[in-house]
Amino acid sequence: MSATAAATATATHTPLPVLGRDVLVPLVTGGEVDYAALDYAASAPALQRVWDDIAAYAPYYGSVHRGAGYLSQLSTDLFENSRKEVAAFLGCRPDDQVVFTRATTDSLNLLAAALPQGTRVFVFETEHHASLLPWQQRDGIEVGYLSAPRSPRQAVETLERALAAWRADDQEADTGAGAALVCVTGASNVTGELWPVRELAEVAHAHGARIVLDAAQLAPHHPVDIAALDVDWVAFSGHKLYAPFGAGVLAGRADWLRAARPYLAGGGASRKVALSVREGVGGVEVEWHTTEARHEAGSPNVIGAYAIASACKALTEAGFESLVARERRLIAKVREGLAEVDEVRVLSLFGDDAPRVGVISFVVEGWNSSHFAAALSAEYGIGVRDGLFCAHPLVRTLLGGEPGEAGECGAPETAPGERSLNAIRVSFGAGTPDEHVERFVGAVKELVRDGAKWSYRTEDGRCVPDRG
Repeated sequence: MSATAAATATATHTPLPVLGRDVLVPLVTGGEVDYAALDYAASAPALQRVWDDIAAYAPYYGSVHRGAGYLSQLSTDLFENSRKEVAAFLGCRPDDQVVFTRATTDSLNLLAAALPQGTRVFVFETEHHASLLPWQQRDGIEVGYLSAPRSPRQAVETLERALAAWRADDQEADTGAGAALVCVTGASNVTGELWPVRELAEVAHAHGARIVLDAAQLAPHHPVDIAALDVDWVAFSGHKLYAPFGAGVLAGRADWLRAARPYLAGGGASRKVALSVREGVGGVEVEWHTTEARHEAGSPNVIGAYAIASACKALTEAGFESLVARERRLIAKVREGLAEVDEVRVLSLFGDDAPRVGVISFVVEGWNSSHFAAALSAEYGIGVRDGLFCAHPLVRTLLGGEPGEAGECGAPETAPGERSLNAIRVSFGAGTPDEHVERFVGAVKELVRDGAKWSYRTEDGRCVPDRG
C-alpha cells in the first residue's frame, strides 16, 4: 500500500479527536464506562483542534472594532479573518455577506426580519421548527406550508406546483411580481435524509423566488457550497459543527440584508448617530452600516466566530471525502443492526435507499421511548435523544398520528399494532468511534430481548432510574 493510500485508509477509519472522548460515567448496575455521545444532531462535542485554538487565543482576547490597543486590534483581525474562513468554507460568491449570529434559529429569524414587505414564503411541513416558525412572526409576510413529500422528486414537483400557482395568482391579480422565498433543510434532523437542494434551487429561481438552506444538519457531515448549490442564503449553527461556543452563521445575498432595518439596534450596527432637540422634543438620526455589522449590534462573540472558523478549517483539512466515507460505514452498521430487531421501526420519508447523514430515528414496539433512552444511558452509558426533536409536524407524519406526551415511565408506549407517541434518535459524526455505535446496536438488541435491568420512574416529565 502506498503512503497516500495508507493515509487515506487511516483517515477513513479514524475519528477526529473531540473533547469528552474519555469521560467516564457511572452505570446504575455498577461500575463505569466511557460515555458514548450519540446525540450529535442536538449538539456535537467540540473538536480538540477547536478547543486548542480557542485556548491559545484566550489570553489575547480583547474588544472587537472598539479599541486601538494591541489586543483589540488582534481580536478584530481574528474576527474578520474568521468571517473570511467561513466564506471560503461555504463557497460564498464575491458579493455575499457572512453575518455571525447565535445559531441557525437566530439566523433564520434575522432573515425573516429582512424580508421585503409582502414576501411569500414557501416551507415544507417537514422542517425543523427553526425554519418552520420564524416567517409567521412577521406582519405582511404570507406563508405557504407544503405537504410532506415521500421522495426527493416529489419534493421538487410539490414546490414546482406551489410556485407556479403563486406566480399565476400574481399575474391574475395584476399586482406585479412580488418577492418569494423558499426555505428548505439540507438534511433532516429526524431522518438524516438528504434533500434535493440544487434541484429545489433551480425550481425556485425559475419562478423568480429565492431560497435559503437550513444547513444545520448538513454542514457538519457534507460540504456545503453556496455557489454550486445555487442557493441564496445558508444558515447553520456552531454547536452542531463541533464549535459549541454560542455562535451561528447566516451567509448569502447582501441586498435584502442591506435594505432591512438592523436586526438589533445598538452599538456596532450604526455608523453615525446624531441627536436633535426641537421645542423640547428629541429625535435621533441614525446612519446604519451596510456591511455585516448592520446586523451584528453589540459586542461580537469573537470566540464563537473563531471557533466556527477553526472547525471549518479542521473539517476542510480532514477532507470531507474521507469523513463522508467513514460516516456511511457507521450508518450502515447502525441500520443493519437495527434491521435485525423485529420490534424496531426506523423512520423515513424517502425510503431505505435514500442518502443520509448520521441521524437515525426509530421506535420500539412495546416500549416507552423515554424509558428506552433512559435505560440506554443508565445501563450502557449511551446518550441519545427521545421525543419529537423540534419537528412536530414531521414526526406526526412519520408516526402516522398525533404525537403527544408519553405515559408513566416504564409503561409501554405502544401495544402491538398501536401507533407510537414519540421516537428515539441516535446521531453521530466525525468524532464517533466505531465502538460507540457497536455498543449502541448491542444495547438495543439486549434491551429488546431481555428488558431493562433497573426500575425507572417519572420525574419532572422525564424517565429516570429509580434509586429508591
